Amino acid sequence: MRPPVEIEFAEEDDGRWSAWIATMPGWAAWGYTKDEALQAIQDATEAYVEDMIEAGDALPTEGVLVVDAPVVTITHGV
Repeated sequence: MRPPVEIEFAEEDDGRWSAWIATMPGWAAWGYTKDEALQAIQDATEAYVEDMIEAGDALPTEGVLVVDAPVVTITHGV
């Protein structure tokens, strides 16, 4: 199960959207729409975590909520 993380967004002056995960410095992405930015940060995060696991690196734990139960995530207004 993937632990949930908070993704933050900002609309840039040129209309693009930036997305980042504050608890994971350097993890950021952008898109022409907020939905594109969300998809980009999700894809980048998934690929990075998979690479860390394959390399045997420890996953970040600071600011990450890990629960030992089924989780349902509902996103409204993204």
